[in-house]
Amino acid sequence: MSNYLYILWIPLLPLATFVVLGLFGRKYFAKTAGIISTASLLTSTILSFVAAKQYFFVDGKVNGIYQKIIALKYTWLQFSPNVSIDMGVIVDPISVMMLIVVTSVSLMVHVFSLGYMKGEERFATYYAFLSLFTFSMLGLILSVNIFQVYMFWELVGVSSFLLIGYYFNKPSAVAASKKAFIVTRFADLGFLIGIMIMGFYGGTLDIGLLIQKFTSAQSPEFLSITSASFLGASMLTWGLTLIFMGGAGKSAMFPLHIWLPDAMEGPTPVSALIHAATMVVAGVYLVARLFPVFSMDDAALTIVTYVGAFSALLAAVIACTQTDIKRVLAYSTMSQIGYMMFALGISKNGGENGLGFMASMFHLFTHAFFKSLLFLGAGSVIHMVHSNEMKDMGGLRKLMPITHAAFLIACLAIAGIPPFAGFFSKEEILTAAFHENKLIYGVALFTAALTSFYMFRLYFNIFWSKEAPAKAHSAGHDDAHDHGEGTWTMKLPLIILAACAVGVGFIPFSQFITSDGAALETHIDMVFSIAPVALSIIAILLSASFYKKENTKSDKAVAVFGGFYRAAYKKFYVDELYLFITKKIVFPLIGQPIAWADRNIVDGFILLLASTTAKISTAIKGLQSGKVQNYALYFFGGVLALSVLFIYIWK
Repeated sequence: MSNYLYILWIPLLPLATFVVLGLFGRKYFAKTAGIISTASLLTSTILSFVAAKQYFFVDGKVNGIYQKIIALKYTWLQFSPNVSIDMGVIVDPISVMMLIVVTSVSLMVHVFSLGYMKGEERFATYYAFLSLFTFSMLGLILSVNIFQVYMFWELVGVSSFLLIGYYFNKPSAVAASKKAFIVTRFADLGFLIGIMIMGFYGGTLDIGLLIQKFTSAQSPEFLSITSASFLGASMLTWGLTLIFMGGAGKSAMFPLHIWLPDAMEGPTPVSALIHAATMVVAGVYLVARLFPVFSMDDAALTIVTYVGAFSALLAAVIACTQTDIKRVLAYSTMSQIGYMMFALGISKNGGENGLGFMASMFHLFTHAFFKSLLFLGAGSVIHMVHSNEMKDMGGLRKLMPITHAAFLIACLAIAGIPPFAGFFSKEEILTAAFHENKLIYGVALFTAALTSFYMFRLYFNIFWSKEAPAKAHSAGHDDAHDHGEGTWTMKLPLIILAACAVGVGFIPFSQFITSDGAALETHIDMVFSIAPVALSIIAILLSASFYKKENTKSDKAVAVFGGFYRAAYKKFYVDELYLFITKKIVFPLIGQPIAWADRNIVDGFILLLASTTAKISTAIKGLQSGKVQNYALYFFGGVLALSVLFIYIWK
């Protein structure tokens, strides 16, 4: 176990960077904060690759199966002989894979931000927040105890709040950060209750022990939690569903998705890190971490399946109508996370039946690279055009050749066009869905076609469509601020991530990460792939006919869909529904009565105590007159009264 203790440095280095930059950054490291933070994360990234090499190719596999290794375990709070909050480090296939994803993408964002955020007044604070987030996410994926997961889960939420609201003098950014924080707090309450249910019936908070106890149909803990019920569902179903509720909030699944589009108010590199590749997949990671337990409860997996599939379809439809490029990418993220969720939901645990699990983790891995590439590419475009709106863009392919090439590669990857990375992982998901649930397969196939359409709608509107806008020439911006495509620190991450978007799909993922640690066969069937690839190509060609050149085809299509298009553009009024519920129901029927009770009953009782005390004080203050003769009189009066009392008792 001690062979992996160096993994501790992977999260501790970003933590140290956060402390240093948070306390001393603005005063002593105002210009070098980016270099310090990037160097620290580069070290963590190198250590992550060292850990991956050691685990996957040296000593992680025993008898053909990858083992779960507890590299460190320290009891922090002991509640009973069996229940405690432990702080530790787990090394297994999905935690090692997530180390690579988090550190690699975060490193690219750190490098990109050196150019993108240059000149910001709170430059050091920005890198301190990035480091805090990276530490929190790394701590989450390495946790051995479900309450340790929850602690880092909340810290990730705090980090997200700080980064979304980085531009705190911008009202929309402040509102977005509060919205994200409040929505995820409701979800996390469900997560906490789910933890308490699982801990109560399992008699432990240790993830490994929980899995061991709840995956044996004959164990007393499993019999106890499945025999107990509430509203017709077993406590196992309730516990897992509430834990999934926490994951759905963090991963922006319907109906807890409303915070994600607004979160685009944060700096674009933040969107690439938090809302594309790392934080939003925390929910997927949580379900995957407890997947052996989820696989024991069909009801919980059914909820995961249909929430994921509906979220994927809903987000894809909405993305087809949005005009802010970051919001298109936000809904794209929600759709792809839905893909990962329903892949877990249709999976079984162990052997070839675990194809869905492997496919979900594979798509999480490939998605991290091409989606962060899309966000950073969008950042380069925004950096040049100084707008998020498609109407201000067009014809940028000649002015931004590197960004154009990288963005095109990412679009082909997310569209599932071979041989780009997204093709391999998406095909695995479609294969698993085809064999397990034909309805989900149909939804997934249609969603894949929509994905190709809206991504190339975005691509053509940015890089083709019309001549480069005047804003692209930076009118009103001095030459020192505008760098065309940006500095080399902005271009280098695009090139590296583009190479990953092409190459990572060729990794034999099924040999490394499966539901039971044993290798799977390769499932790519080129004949099976004809339908999804053909639909994607048709969708791309349709998008090209609408948006490659200026024409009225898209306007005619909008007119045909009419009310449905307007509803999709308004995100099907889910935000308005939340506002109606809160402003018309929660506030007047719950909030106002509670406020009245607080003012009139709670405060009134305290005021009554205060006024009563004041009146008594006024009544007896004469006793403390300061006159010695009065005190002598009270003294002798008391002696007389006691004498009379003693005489009465004596008789």
